[in-house]
Amino acid sequence: MDGPDYTHAHELARSVARLNRRLRQERLSDLTPSQLAVLGTVCTMGPATPSAVAARERVQPPTLTRTLNSLAEAGLVVREPHPDDGRQVLVSMSQLGETTLERERDRRDEWLAGQLAALPVPQRALLGEAADLLHRIADA
Repeated sequence: MDGPDYTHAHELARSVARLNRRLRQERLSDLTPSQLAVLGTVCTMGPATPSAVAARERVQPPTLTRTLNSLAEAGLVVREPHPDDGRQVLVSMSQLGETTLERERDRRDEWLAGQLAALPVPQRALLGEAADLLHRIADA
C-alpha cells in the first residue's frame, strides 16, 4: 500500500513514537511506561474491576494482573472487595499513587509546556487540534 495517506500515516506514527520516547525520558520514578499507563487509567476510571481496567488498556487480564500486583506491592493502588459481587475486587488509587502520578505528569507537562512555548501561537493551536484528533484515533 502506497500513496500520500500511507506516507502521512507512517510519518505520524514515527513522530508519535519519538515524542512518546522523549516524554518517557522525563520520568522521575522507576515505574515502567505500562505501570504508569495503568496507574493513569485507574486514576481516570476511579474504583474499577481489573477486567474493566484491562479492557480500557486493551491488554489481556493476566498481563494487567501482573501490573496491578506490582503497583499494589509498591503501595500505589489498593484492592478492596466489590460491594455487589464477592467474587470481584475493585482497584483504586492510593494516596501514594496519586502523588506519584501527579509528580510524573507535572514533570512531563513542564517539559512539554516549555517546548510548546517556543512555538508560534498558530502552531500551538494546531497542535491542540491535533491532540483532539489523536484522542479520537486512539479511542477508535
